[in-house]
Amino acid sequence: MSSTKTPISLTIKLNQFTDKPTGLAINPYHNSPIMWRNIIKQLSSRTPQKLLFSSKNRTYSFLGFRQDSIFKDNTKFRSLIPISCSNIEMGFQNLGENLPGDEFLSRPLIKNQVNNNDFCYFCFRKSYASVAEAVAVSSTDAEEDVPVVDEVQELLTELKKEEKKQFAFRRRKQKMLTSGMGHRKYQALKRRQVKVETEAWEQAAKEYKELLFDMCEKKLAPNLPYVKSLFLGWFEPLRDKIAEEQELCSQGKSKAGYAKYFYQLPADMMAVITMHKLMGLLMTGGDHGTARVVQAALVIGDAIEQEVRIHNFLEKTKKQKAEKDRQKEDGEHVTQEQEKLRKKVTNLMKKQKLRAVGQIVRRQDDSKPWGQDAKAKVGSRLIELLLQTAYIQPPANQLAVDPPDIRPAFLHSVRTVAKETKSASRRYGIIQCDELVFKGLERTARHMVIPYMPMLVPPVKWTGYDKGGHLYLPSYVMRTHGARQQREAVKRASRNQLQPVFEALDTLGSTKWRINKRVLSVVDRIWAGGGRLADLVDRDDSLLPEEPDTEDEALRTKWRWKVKSVKKENRERHSQRCDIELKLAVARKMKDEEGFFYPHNVDFRGRAYPMHPHLNHLGSDICRGVLEFAVGRPLGESGLRWLKIHLANLFAGGVEKLSHEGRIAFTENHMDDIFDSADKPLEGRRWWLNAEDPFQCLAVCINLSEVVRSSSPETSISHIPVHQDGSCNGLQHYAALGRDKLGAAAVNLVAGEKPADVYSGIAARVLDIMKRDAQRDPAEFPDAVRARALVNQVDRKLVKQTVMTSVYGVTYIGARDQIKRRLKERGAIADDSELFGAACYAAKVTLTALGEMFEAARSIMTWLGECAKIIASENEPVRWTTPLGLPVVQPYRKIGRHLIKTSLQILTLQRETEKVMVKRQRTAFPPNFIHSLDGSHMMMTAVACRRAGLNFAGVHDSYWTHACDVDKLNRILREKFVELYDTPILEKLLESFQTSYPTLLFPPLPERGDFDLRDVLESPYFFN
Repeated sequence: MSSTKTPISLTIKLNQFTDKPTGLAINPYHNSPIMWRNIIKQLSSRTPQKLLFSSKNRTYSFLGFRQDSIFKDNTKFRSLIPISCSNIEMGFQNLGENLPGDEFLSRPLIKNQVNNNDFCYFCFRKSYASVAEAVAVSSTDAEEDVPVVDEVQELLTELKKEEKKQFAFRRRKQKMLTSGMGHRKYQALKRRQVKVETEAWEQAAKEYKELLFDMCEKKLAPNLPYVKSLFLGWFEPLRDKIAEEQELCSQGKSKAGYAKYFYQLPADMMAVITMHKLMGLLMTGGDHGTARVVQAALVIGDAIEQEVRIHNFLEKTKKQKAEKDRQKEDGEHVTQEQEKLRKKVTNLMKKQKLRAVGQIVRRQDDSKPWGQDAKAKVGSRLIELLLQTAYIQPPANQLAVDPPDIRPAFLHSVRTVAKETKSASRRYGIIQCDELVFKGLERTARHMVIPYMPMLVPPVKWTGYDKGGHLYLPSYVMRTHGARQQREAVKRASRNQLQPVFEALDTLGSTKWRINKRVLSVVDRIWAGGGRLADLVDRDDSLLPEEPDTEDEALRTKWRWKVKSVKKENRERHSQRCDIELKLAVARKMKDEEGFFYPHNVDFRGRAYPMHPHLNHLGSDICRGVLEFAVGRPLGESGLRWLKIHLANLFAGGVEKLSHEGRIAFTENHMDDIFDSADKPLEGRRWWLNAEDPFQCLAVCINLSEVVRSSSPETSISHIPVHQDGSCNGLQHYAALGRDKLGAAAVNLVAGEKPADVYSGIAARVLDIMKRDAQRDPAEFPDAVRARALVNQVDRKLVKQTVMTSVYGVTYIGARDQIKRRLKERGAIADDSELFGAACYAAKVTLTALGEMFEAARSIMTWLGECAKIIASENEPVRWTTPLGLPVVQPYRKIGRHLIKTSLQILTLQRETEKVMVKRQRTAFPPNFIHSLDGSHMMMTAVACRRAGLNFAGVHDSYWTHACDVDKLNRILREKFVELYDTPILEKLLESFQTSYPTLLFPPLPERGDFDLRDVLESPYFFN
């Protein structure tokens, strides 16, 4: 085609173009070059085309504008700076000023932006003022000597070069940043994470072997920590016993039910797993160093099976290359498919893609899961071998002539749980450790293997029931605890249906944490000094009361009760000490890491939890105090304000009930105390210890001191997560469901000058009722005497726990026990029988006051309970789907027993039957349903925060972000709450029940009020 005066035209959609302001962010990931390349290909075709997208017969230019009107004689093209050309259509920004309004057609936004390497920049480098000029020069200039097709081919060639450069740039950019960090750094951390997940037990076994060697060669045993020296002493005899047993099993000489499973793992690894798992149960069991045999057997058996799969997988992949070489040498035939598979596995292993390798191995492996029976038998045999080989010797404090006091470290015994009738009594086996072992347990955590540690790299994104979370350790999106129907419901749900849940869990898991070293240092100092400060438990036991030197049976009975009480307290202290040791062990291990992550999953109701069990932000004050965001952000003006509010909230003691301005004033009035707490946490006045959450308060004191002392407080970096907590969140959800004005005002769904305190409101109602009752005649109303005794005891603390648990279906008995504990703490009523009667009366009055203030909530609870009862009466569990698409099946079924004979004892395993528990289904449904809604709200907020660029962490009804972003978080969480309840939740629930059970008759929905949900958007104390 040669140059001609006839203009070249082609068909093109006009809606490809739009106006945008200059200076927009440049996005290197786009497809614009492909579009332009296709356009130019069409342009270079031999046959000119007419544009036919209006009824009028007009000829359009290359860009879709009418030829006869777009380029007027007075049109002047201005040069464009490359950075201004952030998208293709920017070439027309100046040109559009001279176009008639009806000629510059409607142009929606182009999603794909371009960078300087793209067509617009290309035009600039070619000295074209704009895209329009480039086309005009190449297509309409009749005086050009060079044929148009040559010019177009040149454009096409240049564009291809630019596209290749751009593709290379994208690849480099992807390698530069992987999960927010450098590609090499990410791969190094990933390799470490793989080792943590797959080689924990193997490394522990190797360490014991090396220690044994060193002990023999260098006599290092006296320098070992006490419990680690015990492990070391038990390791070799247990390993040898296991090896002997494995030899019998592998040769077919053992007919035991566990035989075929017992030799699948090296003996040293089985020994380490057995010791650590049993000791872990003894540490966390909370019953004075005991563990139930059935629980211990299943835990150990499950760990062995899991490690067998990992071990086999790693062994098979290691042998791929050796096997291939051997077959080549022997001249054996290897099929093409096998060769491909080996290459694929080898490449995946090099790339550390263990999940993909695991899938390949599973497809090649036809082995079935062991099942509970096999796990129980393997675990029982290993426990039995440990009992036979583990001994303990007290420190040498005896005369040389005395024989050494060597005794078993563990004892197996049977315990009976008494019931009302002898036939109802139950017996179960326990493993109990020696008192010396028990005392050493509290210092064992740092020597225990903890497989599920926080991750060094972001968790794998969730794509299915068991696809996501850890790189290789078994991870499940839901904690079903053996509930088969719930597990199947989640597995059946499509990926699209569960995508909102997956996205929320990925968001929570992508938050990067680190250890606050200054706070951890203070915790370590207090703990080394014996505890007893900042809610840290006393490291010493309480002394048992001396036995009275009397025959008075009443005094002796009182003494026995005191001994029982002290022993119970000591057992609780032991459990708390073990728990603190485990938390501190993780904190010490992670303190030098730049950052780490917590993979999350959900319980059956849809509430999200970190998968790491010990140190996480759902934990106690000590956990939250030593954790902080790994990525810091400048405070800004609003961030400094929220940091001060946050400190007041943590101090509590009534301060959190003040207005925001009142809380800021409290913090500013205590700046001297804050500086002293930060500079001398243990040597100074210790003001921070008066806080309700002392370690979190200390962390904020340290950060706030640094900020205020800096030359520019607003540009100071803060890593502190600032909390926004719901006000009795369960009742907030009920008020929204029922559109209840009175309930909404009580729980801050409407704006107020200061936060409404629902607990104080209920306490005031309780006090009014008791004052009335106190005026009545005791002869006619016996509770009048109790009312008079309790009038001075009524406050928010007395009723708080009952109000909090009311949304979870607290019963009269539960409320009575809660209030009885509060009254007993105060010691106002000495006589136990009077105390019981007073608690009964107070519980009745408190529940009455709750019903009056939250009538709509009570009616919804009743309706939910009635629906559940109707369904459960048909022997069906209650099912529903959360607003985010998660299927929920209540797991409450009657439990059947299954007996297994093991070498240690007969074990009783519990299994679900097909019979549902009607009462449990009914009472649990209202709180479970509300939990599914608050879980949905948190997940919706999490995803929206991520999209807005905020760091987010959530603890059910407490949402966390950086101080500078709290205002944005508050706006988002309110919008998401309104969005959640704008949908007809109860109507959809009833419709799903009627669809699933068309023959059943359900009660009509309770009446709703006229509360306007939009008021939530303007309520400053909804979350605060």
